[in-house]
Amino acid sequence: MKIIVDADAAPKNALDICRAAAARYSLQLVTVANFNHRIESDRHVVVGDAPQEVDIRVINLTGRKDIVVTQDWGLAAMILGKGAFALSPSGRVFQKDSIDFLLEEREIKARFRRSGGRTRGPKKRTAEDDRNFKKSLVRLIESSLKTTGK
Repeated sequence: MKIIVDADAAPKNALDICRAAAARYSLQLVTVANFNHRIESDRHVVVGDAPQEVDIRVINLTGRKDIVVTQDWGLAAMILGKGAFALSPSGRVFQKDSIDFLLEEREIKARFRRSGGRTRGPKKRTAEDDRNFKKSLVRLIESSLKTTGK
């Protein structure tokens, strides 16, 4: 099992929490971002800035039972299809039974924006987001380690 972070849009605090969890549980931490980002990581993968390039690399690096941290619902859906876990930086654990609804919601909002409408951006990150993220990450790691017997 490893933790893979879609680091293009990952908040610094979420990256720090991932580093600490990876060290605590002796897991490999992989960060993936395009070359426009400066990420301090022992295992950082830099890709070009073509559309979806980070997502494609994250998918290719992901194996069953890995934990992927991403804000991208489309990427989360593909990760779940590989038998891995997907977690948002705010602590939302993406589930197979609700991902279709999220993708439909994303499409409706995109259509609305294309027709000239405006939608809200993400809320400012809070300390509560950090606590929720850490709690969800640790829960995923520990439950996965129990099922793999390590």
